Parts: sequence; structure tokens; C-alpha cells
Amino acid sequence: MNVSVVGAGRVGTAMAVLLGRAGHRIVAVSGRAPTRDRASRFLSDVPFLDPADAARAGELVLVGVPDDDIPTVVGQIAGAGGFRSGQWVAHLSGASGLDALAPGRAAGARPLALHPLQTFPDVGGALERLPGCAMAVTAEDAEGYVVGERIADDIMARPFRLDDAMRPLYHAGAVFASNYLIVVSAIAEDLLRRAGVPDPVHAILPLQRASLDNVERLGPAEALTGPAVRGDASTVERNLGALQGSAPEVVAAYVELCRAALELASVAGRLPVARRAAVEAVLARWS
Repeated sequence: MNVSVVGAGRVGTAMAVLLGRAGHRIVAVSGRAPTRDRASRFLSDVPFLDPADAARAGELVLVGVPDDDIPTVVGQIAGAGGFRSGQWVAHLSGASGLDALAPGRAAGARPLALHPLQTFPDVGGALERLPGCAMAVTAEDAEGYVVGERIADDIMARPFRLDDAMRPLYHAGAVFASNYLIVVSAIAEDLLRRAGVPDPVHAILPLQRASLDNVERLGPAEALTGPAVRGDASTVERNLGALQGSAPEVVAAYVELCRAALELASVAGRLPVARRAAVEAVLARWS
């Protein structure tokens, strides 16, 4: 297909490069100054046009702008006559649904939502990580799913079908898996540094990698270790006391994560009722 990219960020640029390698024709790129810079490096032979002209040139229009901007940008393109009947328009947001593309649909374009379940710090990283990653595909009908899956296949991703109504829940799961993992890592780094551990990031990386390896091998319920799954109420009490003295801002996070760990351990049948109750009594005093 002829492919246009409106808002060639890290993911959109990498997808365009990979689709070009797969035999599709990248016919236009549009966006702000950072997009132009990326395009000049990775898509140097592709014309840089205004959004409506870029969209008009493509059979598939990839919209890679920030989530909140998708309806506005698509509406502006539709208002300028950038869409036509039978054209495909796809956004790359995880949480947004097909309704974000409503102005394009009203102009005759057919909507798709594609989201790679991966994190991309830059275009180079995206080029390495898109192949092999899972990709959520949402469409209005069977033909749309086939087209979305073909796009994913062509960049060597692993497509799966995701109901439109489930996209916000799906994305919340992705946020926990990636964004909040980094936040928790930052908290751990800070606490270890305050405790006097040298180079805490490198100190915790083997622990974190082993934990994720255990999740892959055993699943989360069996991989869980620590005071919650053991029902060690006194350890939890000491942890919280130390946090109150040195980092009171993370006490609430510790309490809620401990509660989640108790639930996971209990559902897995790994935590006796009495020991869970003892830990919950500690948490209640710190809530």
C-alpha cells in the first residue's frame, strides 16, 4: 500500500521504516519540527507535506500524534478533504478507541487502532523492538482485522485482536507492566541509596531480572516472594517504620502494593488466612 504518516514520532517513524522494508511505499510524512528532524534521518526520500496533503497521498494513513490530539488532527485532515472513501486510517494509541478516528470515518475512511505492547525510548530502539512484540489490533469488521493483522505481520510483530471497549483496560495493564515498574524501580533506587547501598541501580538489576525471569517461568502467583506471601507481619511493620522515618511519602504506596501482594498470594493458595490477617492488621494501622 501507499502509506502516509501524520505525526512521525518514535513508533510511527519506525513503523514507516519497517513497512518500507516490507515492500510498502511510504509516500508522505507530516508533523511538527521534531517529526521533520526524524524524517530527514530515517525517511530522507519521503516528501514532507502538510497533514491533509500527506493523508491524501496514502491508502493507509498512520496517525502517530499524542493520544489527546488524535481527534483534533483527524478532524482537521477531514475538514481539509484529506480522507476519501475506502482509505484506511490507523492511530497508534493504546488507550484510545476507534471513536478517536470518527471524523475520518465520517469522511469515508475506515478506522483501525494499532498498538505495540512495548516501550520505545527512541527510533533506533523501536526498530529493534517492534519485530517480535505483541500488537493489539482493533477494527470495525473482519476485513479491518485482516488489514491490521497484515500490517503487524509486515513489521514482524505478533498481532492479537482486541475489542474496542477493552482498550482502556488493556492500556492500564500495560501502564502497570512498564511505566509503574519504572516508578517502583526509582523508589527502590532512592531507598537503597538512603540506606547506603553503593550504585543502587546496578545492585537491584539482577534481582529485578531474576524476578521477571521467574514470572516468565512460573507465572506471577508462583513467582511472588517476600514478606506478604510469607505472612511476615513483623517484617512488614519494620519496613513501614523505616519508611515513615526516612521516606514517608512512599508509605501509602507500600501499603497498597502489600495489599495487592496479599491478594495474589491468597488467590494462589500460598498464604494461610491467619497470617494474612496478621499482615492486614499491620497495614490497617498504617492506612
